[in-house]
Amino acid sequence: MKPLADCKLYTFVDTAYLHSRTPESVAQQLCDGGSDIIQLRAKNSSPDEVRRMAEKILPVTRRAKIPLVINDHLEIARELGAEVCHLGQEDFFDAGFKHVSELKTKNSKFKIGLSTHAPDQAVRALAAGPDYIAIGPVFATGTKPTAKPVTLEYVRWAEANVTIPWFAIGGVNLQTLDAVLAAGAKRICVVSAILNAPDIAKACSEFRKRIDQT
Repeated sequence: MKPLADCKLYTFVDTAYLHSRTPESVAQQLCDGGSDIIQLRAKNSSPDEVRRMAEKILPVTRRAKIPLVINDHLEIARELGAEVCHLGQEDFFDAGFKHVSELKTKNSKFKIGLSTHAPDQAVRALAAGPDYIAIGPVFATGTKPTAKPVTLEYVRWAEANVTIPWFAIGGVNLQTLDAVLAAGAKRICVVSAILNAPDIAKACSEFRKRIDQT
């Protein structure tokens, strides 16, 4: 599996953007397009549905040697042996956790990512020892319509202050990508700009090409 530090293009199998495609076929196209890491995000699905989708996606990502991230569902991620679980601020801190070591077994290679939406949240998250953090939403995004954009200022802050791997997320498309990269981001999360494309693999490869040029 590629180390998180070497993962530059973070993509999603988001059930809000499947458009009648199966999760595993979307995952395959993301792999074909050059994704480094893939998250299963299924906000309106039951735990059983998430488990079934993950079971179908895991063989795809493992063949490609790409880590699979399960969003929110820690127990499912651990049970199925997914490489990573991503948690929001409320899923981690509001649940009473203080350090990611509380979620890992001894000698576990299982990794935890945390969302952050401001420098103070990043400082708190970093103290909790995650393997990576997400910085965003950088721009307004339909994926999280109620979330206030953190702007490129937060990206610049992260570039200057965060030493572990971090990913810029939120409203990143081929029109905004260059500005995000110029602000210091080296790792990018892309959701709708890839999943809404008629050819997912092609869209993914476009981002891959642009990121690799920096």
